[in-house]
Amino acid sequence: MVKKLLKSLREYKKETILTLLCMVVEAGMEVLIPFIINAFGGCVQPKLSDGTYGEPNVGGMVLYGAIMVVAAMVSLLAGMLGGVFCARASAGFAKNLRKDMFVNIQKFSFSNIDKFSSSSLVTRLTTDITNVQMAFMMLIRTAVRSPLMLIFSIVMSFMIDTTLPVIFFVTVPVLAFGVFFIAYKAIPIFRRLFKRYDALNGSVQENINGMRVVKAYVREDYESEKFSRVSNELCVDFTKAEKIFAFNAPLMQFCLQGALILLVGIGSHIILFGNTALDAFSLQSLTTYSFQILMSLMMFSMIFVMLTMSVESAKRIVEVLDEKSDMVNPENPVTEVKNGDVCFDNVSFKYSLSAEEFTLKNVNLNIKSGETVGIIGGTGSSKTTLVNLISRLYDVTNGKLLVGDVDVRDYDMEVLRKNVAVVLQKNTLFSGTIKDNLRWGKEDATDEEIVNACKMAQADEFIAQFPEGYDTVITRGGTNVSGGQKQRLCIARALIGNPKILILDDSTSAVDMKTDALLRASFKKFIPDTTKIIIAQRIASVMDADKIVVMDGGMINAVGTHDELLSSNKIYQEVYYSQNRENGEEVSVNG
Repeated sequence: MVKKLLKSLREYKKETILTLLCMVVEAGMEVLIPFIINAFGGCVQPKLSDGTYGEPNVGGMVLYGAIMVVAAMVSLLAGMLGGVFCARASAGFAKNLRKDMFVNIQKFSFSNIDKFSSSSLVTRLTTDITNVQMAFMMLIRTAVRSPLMLIFSIVMSFMIDTTLPVIFFVTVPVLAFGVFFIAYKAIPIFRRLFKRYDALNGSVQENINGMRVVKAYVREDYESEKFSRVSNELCVDFTKAEKIFAFNAPLMQFCLQGALILLVGIGSHIILFGNTALDAFSLQSLTTYSFQILMSLMMFSMIFVMLTMSVESAKRIVEVLDEKSDMVNPENPVTEVKNGDVCFDNVSFKYSLSAEEFTLKNVNLNIKSGETVGIIGGTGSSKTTLVNLISRLYDVTNGKLLVGDVDVRDYDMEVLRKNVAVVLQKNTLFSGTIKDNLRWGKEDATDEEIVNACKMAQADEFIAQFPEGYDTVITRGGTNVSGGQKQRLCIARALIGNPKILILDDSTSAVDMKTDALLRASFKKFIPDTTKIIIAQRIASVMDADKIVVMDGGMINAVGTHDELLSSNKIYQEVYYSQNRENGEEVSVNG
């Protein structure tokens, strides 16, 4: 897991190494200063062999004083530079980690995306990465500085006196046991916390996306109560975790103050009544080292707490980084789609290999390039699933699907999807101008190509009525245009790339009958060689197609022209007559 995360460090390795070096220098200088103070004290009151004190050594005092000043300045400079390098390294690491996750998510197939909820991915890209960033920052600063200071301080303490430092070995086990016990209790709570975060983000996202529906049905109180319930659960878990971690600071203070009391008490007794070289300056140095040792242990405990929080975040991040798309390009992919022929050869499909039922069963269908094919069927008849296989948003489970006489699994996926344009019923517009949105279909599209595509999609007329025309800014989600306008812009976006196959997945449901007819006439006139596959609920949208496919229960019930199906297929007859009767009398669809 650590190895996987550190791959995102990349260009910030230099700052990381410099941070570590600065911490080594800072720790070394801080530990050296008390030792110099002890030496300085030896110059102030040099102790003679008979137990008396000699004259102060002024030269030694000046020398050691100068060394202390230099050591303090070096420590200060190393600490400042370490902070700067650490900030750059941790922020850069988080930036790369966030980018790597996002790039990998973009490669996911629909089946990969189904494993993660959108709210969970948002939490992983924000809260989880922030936790890992903070842990990384503490690791390259505190986790290097603390053990060095701990080791150096203990060594220096024994160099000054061999008796008193034994006190540290009494307090350290007490502290270590307390810290590990706290972490043991807190880890399960943090595991629950991140699931609560996912649920909270999911509630917020769902509420904002469906705000109009919430207000239309006056469900604000219900949504508020649902959000409050999740938020309260999060608060309860956080409170439990904080209660456990609240023992950390008192435990630290207890060990620190206890060590100081023992050190000063025993040290003073030795100085007054013992026959030893220990003096007041030595005791002061030992007291400083005791602070450094116990502060290092406190830092260790803080690191442990942060790692306890971040380890679960790290696991969730690595889950996304390790997730590989189950759709990959073949070793030598086909890079050209010759035509718009589509052939379903005994195709069956299910969304999960563990699923018992197939969503599509034994589908056989041949579509010639340039044909217009209508698909109708009831809700849940797998119409959308059928067309999703053409652009390889999912892979067939059994059988073969050919486009341009080539199995779709043999194509370069980018080439295939550029030649198979799909317009969904609930397609999405992004924030930016109309031109920006249309150029999603062709990045280098000229203004002339944009206008021609919009004319084919019957969108030019309403765009011309906007004060800024094609430079009109579309708000996030396309909320400043109507449903019909949004669908026509999405159709124009698909047409601008001149695809071999155009799939309209019930994407004219929000336009009126006249505009729907104009769209079909436009397709017939301007893109006769493009294969048009139209999923529709209205018979009028598909009745003039070259062939109409009737879907039922994941299978093809019938294929034929409007007249053939109207005379022979019961499902088609029911749909047709239910849509074209008024007061018991049949009316003309074209009327």
